[in-house]
Amino acid sequence: MKLSDYKALTFDVYGTLIDWEAGMIAGLKPLTDRLDLSRDQILEAHAYHESTTQRVTPAKNYRDVLATVYKRLAEEWGLVASWEEAQVYGRSVEHWPAFPDSREALAYLKDHFKLIVLSNVDNASFAHSDAKLGHPFTAAYVAEDVGSYKPDPRNFDYMIEQLARLGLTKGDILHTAESMFHDHGPANRHGLANCWIYRRHDKEGFGATMNPGDMPRYGMMFHSMADLVEAHRAELAG
Repeated sequence: MKLSDYKALTFDVYGTLIDWEAGMIAGLKPLTDRLDLSRDQILEAHAYHESTTQRVTPAKNYRDVLATVYKRLAEEWGLVASWEEAQVYGRSVEHWPAFPDSREALAYLKDHFKLIVLSNVDNASFAHSDAKLGHPFTAAYVAEDVGSYKPDPRNFDYMIEQLARLGLTKGDILHTAESMFHDHGPANRHGLANCWIYRRHDKEGFGATMNPGDMPRYGMMFHSMADLVEAHRAELAG
């Protein structure tokens, strides 16, 4: 299996290209500054409430998902938080930083692949992330477009159908993501080749994503986007 076997890299964005965990930790400080919780305790609680909200109300805009998560976290932690405060957190994606290697890696990769987004986000929030990343994508399929959230199979079905209109078959696609729960499990079930960007390789647990249970299979693994780029350069060098 080689990177150069593929024509398109389909990306999860948050956790893979954008450091959503750093963004969450910063955005939740109005709550967590009043508590004694570890970083992973915060992220794991967020993962539970986010995935539950997405499953129960799959058509809810991601900004409203995040606001609901903020409210649920305040309740779980015995704190009082206004809806206005929750809505501020709902709009916080625009402040979430890109990983330091993401923009440069994507600028290189777009000369060799079509770069596609499949993300659990809304279009307005993604626009801020897209700008941070240098607008490298051929297409972006977000939860707001589909009316559901990964790992719902509808999101992958929608992407595969849309990519067929761009002349890309499943065999042309390498799904590239961090989350085992949101991405690699569904990629396995859809018969897509997959590449794990293991950003949390130096940490325990799954952080802001739910435990996937049985670990999905993956064809390649890198610790960063920079490592993926170096592997591709090595392939081209022979």
